[in-house]
Amino acid sequence: MTALLDLREHLPITNPTWIFFLVLCIILFAPVLLNKLKIPHLIGMILAGILIGEHGFDILARDSSFELFGQVGLYYIMFLAGLEMNMEDFPAIRGKAIVFGILAFIIPIVLGFFSNILILKYGIVSSILLASMYASHTLISYPIVTRYGVSRHRCVSIAVGATAITDSLTLLVLAIVGSMYRTDSVDSWSRLELILKVSLMGLFIIYSFPRIGRWFLRKYEDGIVQFIFILAMVFLAAGLMELVGMEGILGAFFAGLVLNRLIPPVSPLRNYLEFVGNALFIPYFLIGVGMLIDVRVFFGHIESMKVAAVMTLMALSTKWIAAWTTQKIYGMKRIERQLMFGLSNAQAAATLAAVLVGYNIVLPDGSRLLNDDVLNGTIVLILITCIISSITTDIAARKMALSELPPDDTQSGTDNEKILISFSNQKNVKNLIYLALLVSNPKKIHGLVGLHVMYDNCSETDREQGKKLLLQAQEVAAKADVTLQTQNRLATNLSNGILHASKENDASEIIVGLHIRATQDESFFGPVLLNLLNKMDRQIMILHAVTPINRVHNIHVAIPENAEYEAGFYRWTERIARMGENTGRRIFYHGHAKTLSLIQAYLQRYHTSVLYEMQETDGGNELKRLSTELQPDDLMVIIMARHGSVSFRPSLEHVPHQINAYYTDKNFILLFPDSYAPASPELTFVELHGTRGTYEKKKGWLDFLWKKEEQN
Repeated sequence: MTALLDLREHLPITNPTWIFFLVLCIILFAPVLLNKLKIPHLIGMILAGILIGEHGFDILARDSSFELFGQVGLYYIMFLAGLEMNMEDFPAIRGKAIVFGILAFIIPIVLGFFSNILILKYGIVSSILLASMYASHTLISYPIVTRYGVSRHRCVSIAVGATAITDSLTLLVLAIVGSMYRTDSVDSWSRLELILKVSLMGLFIIYSFPRIGRWFLRKYEDGIVQFIFILAMVFLAAGLMELVGMEGILGAFFAGLVLNRLIPPVSPLRNYLEFVGNALFIPYFLIGVGMLIDVRVFFGHIESMKVAAVMTLMALSTKWIAAWTTQKIYGMKRIERQLMFGLSNAQAAATLAAVLVGYNIVLPDGSRLLNDDVLNGTIVLILITCIISSITTDIAARKMALSELPPDDTQSGTDNEKILISFSNQKNVKNLIYLALLVSNPKKIHGLVGLHVMYDNCSETDREQGKKLLLQAQEVAAKADVTLQTQNRLATNLSNGILHASKENDASEIIVGLHIRATQDESFFGPVLLNLLNKMDRQIMILHAVTPINRVHNIHVAIPENAEYEAGFYRWTERIARMGENTGRRIFYHGHAKTLSLIQAYLQRYHTSVLYEMQETDGGNELKRLSTELQPDDLMVIIMARHGSVSFRPSLEHVPHQINAYYTDKNFILLFPDSYAPASPELTFVELHGTRGTYEKKKGWLDFLWKKEEQN
């Protein structure tokens, strides 16, 4: 007993080392314990904050470190929410997001205002401010949907878009109410000026941030430098919003929206941002929220319990009504309504901001605009809504993830997927890795093999260079949290070395860089690629990149006639669809009607989130025409065909010449699909050795001689 009393004398802990250690232990062990109890991690962080805070066992005080890291975590949640939003898909769901956002604001404001007046007997201004707290919500359960991989679903995008609307309107109400009690801003002109300043600042962020970000990320490729730059942009946006009288969370959310296109989902930079936020800053924020909660208010004051009950009931019921109304208007599924409700009913960020502003406003009679009962009720509101939000989101997201039909292995070619990446020089290592990540199945993303082949009589220096090349490739993959197996191989023939490695690893496809010609007389593909194309029946992707391949803007796919009859049709369709999903970019398919209809049916069944357009072609010189439409950051995927295959035609032999003429400064991929059988490398007098074009030329020459002889 004496030991316990002695221990109490040293609480709360003030030593920074032990404070940080204890917080790290909570972040480490709380999820492990709560996994067994089937409780969402977010709730664990809040419950841990309750236990260690001054209203619990008083182990830690909510000092400046919690305020600092908590503020960063709050901004991080809003930033990641904007970052994860599929902006390419936003025009399609913009109307739904606006409707849901307006409903989620108006319904709580109206019903909450009357309940505050009639039940709680508050004044008009207090009732408006309190009702605005019901309307706001924080995407505190958003990490759950990212963990289940459904963050790009339309109902999630609708909820995220609605968050921007509801929080913007709520914070605007907060700013106007706050300005009413400032001596220097009490007239309607000042409120109009506030709205104007916020609008102009929002336009400034939307216009300037993407341009600054694109320039910086192109100029500096170091991952740490890029990470610090993005964080600086987030806090700059938050600071600018605070400068004009709004809350910084709105600026952080806008920063995520406008930088969305510059940070691909599959990239080391995105991995850095999510890792640091989810590992440190966001848990710090949640623990800090828990430390504010005093569970004794449930039992100590009847009025506090009454206020807390009304606030919680109004916040939950009005958000459910808004989600239900949106579902009925647009004929959405029940599971979508549940997920929208789960994401939109948690109260934390704007709610805390509103109650603290109202609590700090002292009226002429000495009372506060929002009293202690509302402050305590707000903490209870945050606790209950966060619990319900997390549980509802967890259940709905899990159901949605399980309900999504995976691609059919017999069609998509995802069975035994193993991608072999052949490296030849350091210049294209990053882009080859990025391409492999973009086309990989997320569940099999660790099935990547990096290969470097050298002649068996090479020098020791060349061997060391090969090892360094593969080590660089492993480092690039590791930054994206992917393990890359490597092989440094010796062979008398480079193409045979790649071929044997492919067979030994049972590779489903090969990714290589485009051959760099030493002279103009050298062939376009080079001897190594030509031999691979002749000897392999597996899919080969040949990459030429002038900008980072994971930051492409649009993806164009040129498809030859009869491509659907090739053995690898569904494999490359699947790979390109994944590129669209992982980059969030729109895919433009250019081909014949029958081929496009099959691709569209495949996408509608297996990749509903992919954005695409089908553009039927007439069989003309499409590559020349498309070269004039491509933007500098666009990617051109040219579906090729091996000699003798169903979709091969003589015009494909002119592709290298067209590339040299129109695509040397553009990103492109030459994709050779799987074929039914490889071309025989052995001498034979039975099979044809020329292409169809070759024999058509010979036939034309013989016809010319025959006609000339007849004329004589």
